[in-house]
Amino acid sequence: MKGLEVVPTGIEGLDPIIGGGFIKGRTYLVSGETGTGKTLFSLNFLVYGITLGDRGVYVLVDERVEDLMRGAKDFGWDLDALVERGLLNILTLSQEAMEKLSEKPLDTVVRSIVTDIKLEVDKIKASRLVIDPIVSLVFQEKDIVWMREFIRRLIISIENDIGCTTVITSEIPTNSNTISRFGVEEFLASGVLVLGLQRIGDEYIRTLLVRKMRWRPVKPSIYVFEIVPGKGIVIKGRLREYIRSLPIPIA
Repeated sequence: MKGLEVVPTGIEGLDPIIGGGFIKGRTYLVSGETGTGKTLFSLNFLVYGITLGDRGVYVLVDERVEDLMRGAKDFGWDLDALVERGLLNILTLSQEAMEKLSEKPLDTVVRSIVTDIKLEVDKIKASRLVIDPIVSLVFQEKDIVWMREFIRRLIISIENDIGCTTVITSEIPTNSNTISRFGVEEFLASGVLVLGLQRIGDEYIRTLLVRKMRWRPVKPSIYVFEIVPGKGIVIKGRLREYIRSLPIPIA
């Protein structure tokens, strides 16, 4: 759309579908069940951005940095080297650290998290940001109203105070019909992509649903994708066309 600057996602085959990329400075939700490729999508987005000169910050919630780096290296992405060169920062937020904030007022919690993220962004002048996953930032003992308000304020504060093009991931329960954990993320995000697994005969294929793209005339559609070492996620085409191309009838 004229007047809105877009940034390429780095996901092969995705940008032509969504109007050229993500709108600069906006937040996008990537959701899906466990093992559907959310972290890989996020890394793909950051690493590709670095090749274009866009430095990135990865907010890793309740996971070891070593595990992330080891997994990335299997795909040919040397995150250690990117960190050493000042092109990537990784901020880890543990459950223990989050629990220390749990008794603070909501505004204080949001401000503390956003301040920590902004510090890492400013250090390297990053323009891309990933929070993986946003669900783990939420205090499970709080009620659903508190959780939703926390996420709402967090996303708004990130866009207003940090200004990066941001990908947040959200894990959804297996066999759930929802597209986010708390039912508020999708309303605040400028776009929603849902990763999944589709059974075709005796096999499963990976799918990506373009659920929403604000300010883009994009019709919701399901696409097939593959995970390719050295490239990451590669869109292969629409699901219905993939099924038609199969040589045998699907039971």
